[in-house]
Amino acid sequence: MERLLIHQLLKWKESTHRKPLVLEGARQVGKTWLLREFGKKYFKDVCYINFEQKDRLESIFAGDLSPQFIIEQLSIYHGKPIKPQTTLIVFDEVQEMPRALTSLKYFCEEAPEYAICCAGSLLGIALHEGTSFPVGKTDFLHLYPLTFKEFLLANGEQMLVDYIQQGNRNVKAFEPRLIDYLKRYMIVGGMPAVVNEWLDTKDFTKVEKIQKQLIAAYQKDFSKHAPHQMVEKIRYVWNSITSQLAKENKKFVYGLVREGARAREYEDAIMWLCDAGETIRTHNVSKPDVPISAYVDLKSFKVFLLDVGLLRAMSGVSPKVILDGSRIFEEFKGALTEQFVCQELQQFSDTLQTNYYWTSSATSEIDFIISDGLDVYPLEVKAGVTMNAKSLKLYVEKYSPKWAIRTSLLPYERNAEAKMLNIPLYMLFVLGKELETES
Repeated sequence: MERLLIHQLLKWKESTHRKPLVLEGARQVGKTWLLREFGKKYFKDVCYINFEQKDRLESIFAGDLSPQFIIEQLSIYHGKPIKPQTTLIVFDEVQEMPRALTSLKYFCEEAPEYAICCAGSLLGIALHEGTSFPVGKTDFLHLYPLTFKEFLLANGEQMLVDYIQQGNRNVKAFEPRLIDYLKRYMIVGGMPAVVNEWLDTKDFTKVEKIQKQLIAAYQKDFSKHAPHQMVEKIRYVWNSITSQLAKENKKFVYGLVREGARAREYEDAIMWLCDAGETIRTHNVSKPDVPISAYVDLKSFKVFLLDVGLLRAMSGVSPKVILDGSRIFEEFKGALTEQFVCQELQQFSDTLQTNYYWTSSATSEIDFIISDGLDVYPLEVKAGVTMNAKSLKLYVEKYSPKWAIRTSLLPYERNAEAKMLNIPLYMLFVLGKELETES
């Protein structure tokens, strides 16, 4: 399958100011596969180093961290010379070897000609726990589960994706096909192992089996990698996510984690899950203005999973729901649809700030607030085709945004007079281009 991040990796390779690259992301999103595939396509050789085998590698990084010494040692370990520009060096699970992280500083300063990519599922956690890191000496990219666009490509829909990306927004002839794919994506999600199972078998029972295996693997990670005193709290938070999102108001409520729970007891557990990439947190903003980070209410937030398919499996929504009209989009108060949108927005994280929402009193809420650093845009999520937009109307009257955005199952529409932009859920991957048009 094609992962679109490979194009950013190629830009990194060709950059004249290239630094060692750190590829972040949760376990099982395909980081190792992507880096090896990148090396296979664009380099003559790949030197793959997995630091989970640290007993064999510790001596290489125990003393001298000069690039010349490390390259010499790794070449022997690899069994052939590591050459500048033509060999890709991949450090996998790099958080297991802190001195390998430290060595990136010297590669950046003394040997930038060597192409080094690092992956680490729990690197964010390691850094928060105090692991020394060469600040300013690395480039970063983040890999998420497959987006809906990547799902379309994996299903052989390159021509349809190209047609939309070329600016064609009238897709009435293809709308049933796009909605059908969207329904399947809401069931399957974007975890690579699950998508592969779907492509191979088209069997939802087998898909769900893989999803449950992944959920169980994440739960085992809690015990294996989290501090002992935090494991139980992480489990409680994780197990509460479906009930948190099933509410009309999806604000995270500590009382749903455990009776009598308090923020100070569970904040670290929420942070651990976010650092591991297994959840996404969106914050309420008191005022939708720039800089948006200045108006964040740290006590008011929502917590989503990393993947809509995993949320569907955890919630117990039957895959058979896909056969029942648009019901999949409305299951437990539209939680799957809001999860889908949250997940899709992550693909724009390089250019847009997306993990925010807005509320006013107990009755008005805008699901997502987006900023490009110059303007702030409200984005309202609708699960079906019924457009009761009281909150969006209130927001527009109060703040007069440059554009108000709605995503639903309705066709694409740009109303310049009303400054209203409707982007279908299945076309949300064009959001960045739509906003660029108006910048």
